[in-house]
Amino acid sequence: MEHTPEHTPAPSTGARTVAVLAEMLFASRVRGAAESSGVTAITAARADQFLEQAKTHSPRLLIVDLELRGQDVAALIRSIKADAALRDTPLIAFASHMNAAAISAGRDAGADRVLARSAFVQALPTLLAGL
Repeated sequence: MEHTPEHTPAPSTGARTVAVLAEMLFASRVRGAAESSGVTAITAARADQFLEQAKTHSPRLLIVDLELRGQDVAALIRSIKADAALRDTPLIAFASHMNAAAISAGRDAGADRVLARSAFVQALPTLLAGL
């Protein structure tokens, strides 16, 4: 079965799982790092899919690309932080270090950590190892 942002095999609820909202190429990169760490990555290309998957699979970490085109990512983060079942799940957001507005919007929306994309890539193995 093909792994795409639109279709990722479902893991066991509560397993070492991370949910990722990012464009397809970057989501694939995160999925590869997750698999190398023994973590299942659920990917989505749209905010509504991401929220549905997060509610269904109870991942241990949420990862959000603040620069995902056509999506109101700040509103998504606020929805997650307002949801009783999801609010305590760590949410890491990332954006280009050049996009101060996106980084600020992620912080203002309630992301637990907001990193520059390059810092996120460096921190990813450590983040996944902690699951």
